[in-house]
Amino acid sequence: MNTLKVLLINGSPHKDGCVSAVLSEIANTLKSEGVDSTQFWVGNQPIAGCIGCGNCVGKRNCFRKDKVNEFVKIMDDYDGFIFGTPVHYAAASGAITSFLDRVFFIDEFNGDHFAGKPAAAIATCRRSGGTAALDQMNKYMTDCNMPVVPSQYWNVVHGNTPEEIRRDAEGLQTMHTLARNMAWMLKCIALGREHGIMFPIPEQHIRTNFIR
Repeated sequence: MNTLKVLLINGSPHKDGCVSAVLSEIANTLKSEGVDSTQFWVGNQPIAGCIGCGNCVGKRNCFRKDKVNEFVKIMDDYDGFIFGTPVHYAAASGAITSFLDRVFFIDEFNGDHFAGKPAAAIATCRRSGGTAALDQMNKYMTDCNMPVVPSQYWNVVHGNTPEEIRRDAEGLQTMHTLARNMAWMLKCIALGREHGIMFPIPEQHIRTNFIR
């Protein structure tokens, strides 16, 4: 079995902030399970939203030269994904929202490269809004045939600083469980593939408009 790899996406404007602290905890647990991981920082420069121009169709890259294209260029090298965000106004950060809008649009119209790859979302917040952010982010995965990895509770860690994050024992335990479940699912998929059990080939999308 080849080494399994997970890409951990940091959607915070702070490279070494709360989200990074949580993703580092996940990385340590994945490593203990024999799974490699890498953090990908979305950055703190403006990320424009998708304008639906369709320029990416058939090219698998956006006309904007930013972190979106950097991600798409490396995403095929990874077996699973964990998308992390801070909570901004009871929602995912504006940066990762624009980032995911464009990344998943590119994937949906250029061959479904996400299909069959396990994924999860995690959120950090000072007090509340975490589950609303998770609900928002989970919709990307379920739209693109990605098995969503569960944990023992909602994937939220509370704290206003990395130091406070590390004191949320229940939140961190939830992340450790998430990482172990990710490792287990990846190993099951890899073992199945070795025995000829492949992910179902997605059908060509049917698009039904309700107004005719």
